[in-house]
Amino acid sequence: MDSKNKEVHLSKPLGFADATQFWNERFNKEEFIFGKEPNEYLVKQANQYLKPNNKVLCIADGEGRNGVWLAKQGMQVVGFDASDIALAKANQFAKDNQVVVQYSFSDADSFAWQANTYDAVIGIFIQFADPQMRERIFQKTYEALKPGGILIMQGYTPKQLEYKTGGPSLIDHLYTEELIRELTIDFEILELRSYEQMLSEGPRHTGMSALLGLVARK
Repeated sequence: MDSKNKEVHLSKPLGFADATQFWNERFNKEEFIFGKEPNEYLVKQANQYLKPNNKVLCIADGEGRNGVWLAKQGMQVVGFDASDIALAKANQFAKDNQVVVQYSFSDADSFAWQANTYDAVIGIFIQFADPQMRERIFQKTYEALKPGGILIMQGYTPKQLEYKTGGPSLIDHLYTEELIRELTIDFEILELRSYEQMLSEGPRHTGMSALLGLVARK
């Protein structure tokens, strides 16, 4: 199956088993497909809004680059991903960095969300979700945050379809500011901006990119 067909596959609602197969095919290589360095937007916002000992949930943390970095900052990190191959890499990456991240083999619907539990929830390029799942993720995120808790997200905007330097191929998986405002109506938005920037995050996220950044408080 070529990459174009894989993107079409990803655009359909996937059950947990299908998602696992899809992502395992991508992560089943020695290299870290999104690199080992944490997402730049996350680092900037975490340094401003988060602090050591915060309990943080990383949605679909993949090979662990973001969760491990947060743990290295002294945070208590919980994460999940639908790829057991990615999680094996993430757990080894955490061990190599002498930190512990509590990972679960789950997708967004099967994860054991707990209400009023986290100081922050992190969603970096979680654009596997169709519109219905995306709405569920934002609702579960709001419920899972403690009062005053922080949501940090980064994703691609529709202009990314022109750059083709990463992300999904269908527009309904991409973010606009209007869409995000609708999904975060119960939050206080601290930052919401669309911008363009060069990314260098492994072979899957490399080159000029059309991005959206969000920081919101419960």
